[in-house]
Amino acid sequence: MYTEKMPALMALRKRAQGEKPLAGAKIVGCTHITAQTAVLMETLGALGAQCRWAACNIYSTLNEVAAALAENGFPVFAWKGESEDDFWWCIDRCVNVEGWQPNMILDDGGDLTHWIYKKYPNMFKKIKGIVEESVTGVHRLYQLSKAGKLCVPAMNVNDSVTKQKFDNLYCCRESILDGLKRTTDMMFGGKQVVVCGYGEVGKGCCAALKAMGSIVYVTEIDPICALQACMDGFRLVKLNEVIRQVDIVITCTGNKNVVMREHLDRMKNGCIVCNMGHSNTEIDVASLRTPELTWERVRSQVDHVIWPDGKRIVLLAEVSEPLRSTEGLRVVPWLEGWAGFWDAKEDPFLMPTWEGSRPEVGHWESIRADSKIPATGSLLGGRGHSGRGLPELLGGGCFLLSPESGGFPWASGRVKKASPRLRRASGS
Repeated sequence: MYTEKMPALMALRKRAQGEKPLAGAKIVGCTHITAQTAVLMETLGALGAQCRWAACNIYSTLNEVAAALAENGFPVFAWKGESEDDFWWCIDRCVNVEGWQPNMILDDGGDLTHWIYKKYPNMFKKIKGIVEESVTGVHRLYQLSKAGKLCVPAMNVNDSVTKQKFDNLYCCRESILDGLKRTTDMMFGGKQVVVCGYGEVGKGCCAALKAMGSIVYVTEIDPICALQACMDGFRLVKLNEVIRQVDIVITCTGNKNVVMREHLDRMKNGCIVCNMGHSNTEIDVASLRTPELTWERVRSQVDHVIWPDGKRIVLLAEVSEPLRSTEGLRVVPWLEGWAGFWDAKEDPFLMPTWEGSRPEVGHWESIRADSKIPATGSLLGGRGHSGRGLPELLGGGCFLLSPESGGFPWASGRVKKASPRLRRASGS
């Protein structure tokens, strides 16, 4: 069923036509283990890659998916509800195996990359590159780069158009409501909600909750995102100002200790606390494991934490968005003849616009089956821009790929010049 919902990966399999463009690739991954991940791994395997996988999150693994992958010959080290020791043990088993050494890393959060740097730094002699999809992991890569320790090319998928404008925004809009409804069965109308962080994930959460009739407050330290929240009609507050009155607290910053014990102590009875960001340290859960507080598991992924005076808060496991279905497109270029593009990079770099747009074309065509891609083809950055929108592309000199070329640089075809109107817009 999920293969039908992931047309970009299916198109990638069809394009290979039985060939093995990833033959020789040994990919080690650390992402959410979901049905979408299974389709990704099967696609990588169909293209000739060998894969070993661990989970980037101790809560999000679907055990039935992990078991099915293992039965089909994919080494998967993950299960729902891992302890911290289990988490690192799984990552270690994923990379530390006799007679097998990875040459590509597909990471979500940077934990896998961190572990290899810490325990097996010599492995990087054979690793061709890193694909990182989360803001937390990208930040860690930039820290390595600043310290002069990033010794392999690293692609910043987090800031790609696919991740920011589709996965973070649209997927979160649906998954926040679905996750809260499944775990609490609550009504959203009239509820007071504070969303910590107004990046793309926060925007999606706020839009969904506002549409359901919730009263939404936003905390944000970035001045641009804070202004966006105000312009979108949300009240910008400090967490301390509203923590006593809100019904739901949602974190989506990717930072540590956003909600501290002092905030948890001041929450009202029945307040629901959950995380939509990557890191499981946004909420200081460790501070709640003290003798005076009682933990009560009421259902899967739902805990009540009870104070001595009888007050309780509802702590949810992460209701994070599903893993994107298009990460196979990130590893193909290493073996498709433009490796020099990667080798020239010293810092984590953005996915080129043509690469980041390719999955959307496949999804757009699957949704609008009665429509065709416009005859002008795809608007792309003429000098390999990693830009985010039309103004940047027009400002940098642009070209249009002819429909015959398939719309992408590596599909050998003719390149047509932009129309006079577009040339005038770009100032050329």
